Amino acid sequence: MPYFITMCVYFLMVFNLVMTNTITEEIEVLVFLPKNNSYLFSYERVAPAILYAQRRLETDGGQYSGFHFNIQFEKSDCVNDAAFRLVDRSCGKKPDLILGPVCEYEAAAVVRLASHWNIPVISAGALAAGFRNKNTEFSHLTRIAPSYVKMAETFTAMFEHFSWKTALLVYEDDKEERNCFFTLEGVYHLMSDFNIKTYAFSQEDRLDTDDIIQNMHDIEGNGSWKRGDKYDNEARQAYASLNTVTLLRTVKPEFENFSMEMKKSSEKEGFHNCKDCGNVNMFVEGFHDAMLLYAIALHEAMKNGYSKKNGTEITSYMWNRTFEGIAGQVSMDVNGDRNGDFSLMAMTDVEAGTYEMVANYFGVNGTFQLLPAFNTDHFTLRERHKVHTKIPDKSCGLGVSALTGVIVGAVLGTVMLTAFYFFRKNYRITIERRTHSEECDTGKHRQLREDSIRSNFSAA
Repeated sequence: MPYFITMCVYFLMVFNLVMTNTITEEIEVLVFLPKNNSYLFSYERVAPAILYAQRRLETDGGQYSGFHFNIQFEKSDCVNDAAFRLVDRSCGKKPDLILGPVCEYEAAAVVRLASHWNIPVISAGALAAGFRNKNTEFSHLTRIAPSYVKMAETFTAMFEHFSWKTALLVYEDDKEERNCFFTLEGVYHLMSDFNIKTYAFSQEDRLDTDDIIQNMHDIEGNGSWKRGDKYDNEARQAYASLNTVTLLRTVKPEFENFSMEMKKSSEKEGFHNCKDCGNVNMFVEGFHDAMLLYAIALHEAMKNGYSKKNGTEITSYMWNRTFEGIAGQVSMDVNGDRNGDFSLMAMTDVEAGTYEMVANYFGVNGTFQLLPAFNTDHFTLRERHKVHTKIPDKSCGLGVSALTGVIVGAVLGTVMLTAFYFFRKNYRITIERRTHSEECDTGKHRQLREDSIRSNFSAA
């Protein structure tokens, strides 16, 4: 009998331990996403990922299954919509968590209000350097995607490795969302020890191609120059000098399943006006991981006696930690910004037009790793001045481009074009392949490829 009583007591203790680990809570989540699918963080792209994360977290028996997320999606227009809707919503019941917005100016207004109201904000955007100051008005912001400054660390590592000294930062400044400006602002500030110059232009400007050296073009994901048209030869030669920095991706089985689910969700919801809405990009990935990060932090905070309304403490539990995201390990620094791992891509065979990853940068420990495909000649003077056969410009050639990039010069004046885009791309670099006209009138409207979108923070 004493043995039986002892077993019962042991069972009750274990049962109670299990029960106390499953914390029950209703959580109000407010999500700001644009309806416009020209943004790669639009509702049709990102919402399925957030709902997928919600289902995973609320799965019966899971550590976070006691959390019930009431998710409300609100429209964001990258101007003022989000701030106005947050104010309207907060006149009644304030949310416990805000996801987004992504665009810089809109995010700034929302984060200021949320920090004042003690509400945690997690965004896969708000990547500008100004958001690094978390001491006051941006105190409750956690950035689940690598910021522009984190990306700039890759360039610093490259400059130090190759002993480069100067750089020309070329960007389009639309004076509105200013996404390209914010992108290169991070590079400019982090590389203040180098000789940095800037070259800004607007859509109305005609670029001096002698100054810019080469036109650049960026497409979805693999850096391919090939289009099967008459400009392929020119594009291949331009890409011989193009080096692209993109997010390093670690693919695991869970991510493959996630990608499949996103495609199925897009088809099921009938998003027929958005052909690529089922594709996974940085924003889709980031907002999924935002839900997971918040659940981890909230669970720990509540176990330590804090309530869901203590946004300051919950935010602190999200910072300076590492957790397993949908695509691999996610590392958050002490300032609530995600550390970034990036890859450098280059053309390794000019004749064949082969584009490969040649180096990796790991943000957690700041290491720059060369890969087997790396060719020293591609990053020195020996290959820079090789003369390619010039093609007569009977069709206006590649023409002027809406160019965003970095022109990197070595000590001896070597020039290399470096474009960067995140997997999800923070912005698109647009090269125009212009329509042929008999007069070859450079003033006429340009014909852009269907996959060439004007620089736009969405076009990540």
